[in-house]
Amino acid sequence: MIENEADGRGRKTYYVSVQSGQILEDQQAAAYELEVALNEEEHIKLRELFDELASMDEAQTFHFAHSPYGSAGDSEMNAGYDELIVQIYKKLYEHGSDTTKRHIESMQLL
Repeated sequence: MIENEADGRGRKTYYVSVQSGQILEDQQAAAYELEVALNEEEHIKLRELFDELASMDEAQTFHFAHSPYGSAGDSEMNAGYDELIVQIYKKLYEHGSDTTKRHIESMQLL
């Protein structure tokens, strides 16, 4: 675990892959896109957002498998998914390294 020396609130550096929904402490453990410094509470909140996103992915898969022609609920599901993605990237931007912030800015998502 890498302690962020600049912050006395127990922040640790984590390596995040939004695509796979992973928050890693070991930079070598898997591929990652972004680097953030989080305290325990922030880490838990980000994990909850990723868990919610995974649940929504499962719900969408189930929904579209059983309703291939779509429904009024499709746009609502997509809007919910998009909102979660934005929430995740806001958290990552807020706690990200300079490189992470530049990457998120380049996405023009926020």
